[in-house]
Amino acid sequence: MNNIRLMRPYISYDEVEAEFRGVFGSGMFTRGEHVEAFRKELSQFTGARHVHLATSATTALWVCLKLLDIGPGDEVVVSDFSFPAAANVVEDLGATPIFADVSRDTYNMEAATLAPLLGPRTKAVIFVDALGNPSGLHDVGALCRSRGIPLIEDAACAIGSSEGGALCGSVADLTCFSFHPRKLISTGEGGAITTDRDDWAQWLDVKLAHGARGMKGVALDFVDYGYNFRLPELQAIMGRKQLAKIDSIVDERNQVRDAYRSLLEPMGFLPQRVNADVRFNVQSLVFSVPPDCNRNRLIAGLKASGIESTIGTYAMSASTYYARKYAVQNTNSHWLEENTLTLPCYGGVDISRVCAAIKGGLCR
Repeated sequence: MNNIRLMRPYISYDEVEAEFRGVFGSGMFTRGEHVEAFRKELSQFTGARHVHLATSATTALWVCLKLLDIGPGDEVVVSDFSFPAAANVVEDLGATPIFADVSRDTYNMEAATLAPLLGPRTKAVIFVDALGNPSGLHDVGALCRSRGIPLIEDAACAIGSSEGGALCGSVADLTCFSFHPRKLISTGEGGAITTDRDDWAQWLDVKLAHGARGMKGVALDFVDYGYNFRLPELQAIMGRKQLAKIDSIVDERNQVRDAYRSLLEPMGFLPQRVNADVRFNVQSLVFSVPPDCNRNRLIAGLKASGIESTIGTYAMSASTYYARKYAVQNTNSHWLEENTLTLPCYGGVDISRVCAAIKGGLCR
C-alpha cells in the first residue's frame, strides 16, 4: 500500500522543460525575462502596485522590518500561532516581539486582543494568515491605521486567499509570501513582497540589488548598501506556471476540505473556522481533535499506517527560546499547538483511507 504524503507539488518537470532549456541555452540564470514576468503577473493577480521577489518569506519579512527602520528599543506585535520565522526576524534586529494570542476558532490575531498590546514603542504589527486563512485581516488593518502603525501581512501560506473580495497582497501596507515546498506555489524556496507605496518600492529596488541604481559610466552605480535576496530565473518559471492555475488549485483544495469535514466532524473534529467573506486557499487542512483524542498518538498511528500528518503549527511563545526569554502565557495559541492536526490535502488523496484510519481507533 502506497504512503499518503502530506503535500504534493502542483508542478511537474514537463511543464517547465521547454523554458528551462531556454534559460540553459541563454545562460541568463538571474534577472532575466521570467523574473520580471513573474513580478508583473503577481502584481496583476494580487492587485498590488509593486512586487519584489525574494529568496524566502523570512528574508522578505526581515527586509520589511529593515525598511521600517525597526531595531533595539522597538516592539513588533506578532500573531503567536505561526512558524517561528515571524518572531525570529524581529529578534534578529534587536527589537522585541510582542506575542498576541489568537482566536481558538480562526487561529488568527484579533483586533480586540491586539489593541491592548499597542503602545508608544510599537513600530509594526505582523498579522499572520494562519495556514492561509486571512479572517480578521481587515479589522486588524483598520485598527493599525487608526493608530498610525504599519501592518505587515505574513501571507507566507495565503497566496490565492482573500477577505471581502480583496486578495492577500493588496490589503496590508506590506505583504510577504512564501514559495516553500509546503505552499500552493512552490519554487523550492522563494518569496515575495507586495506594497502599494511608491517610495517603499523604490527603496526595495535599490536594497534588493546590492544598493545599485542606474549606471556610473559603464558600470553599476551603488548609491546605498544592499543585499542579494534575488529569486533565480528557473524558480521564477516554476512560480509562473503555478500562479497561472492557482484558482483551480484553491477550488480543488476546498473540495477536499469539504469531503474531510463530512467524515470527521461527526467524530468530533473541528475545522479551522473561516469567516463568511473569506476565500480560503486551504494551504494546510487543520482540525482540532476531540477531547478524548491524544493528538500525538494519532500522528504516530497515522505514520504507522503510511499516512503523513503533523501538528497544526507552533505557539512561538511556547518554544524553548522564547519561553525562557519572555515567559508569555497565551492560552489559545498554546492550546492550539497541543490539539491541532494537519492532514494530507490535494486532489486524488485517499480521504476515505485517512478517515478510516482515524476512526479505527488511532485517537484513543
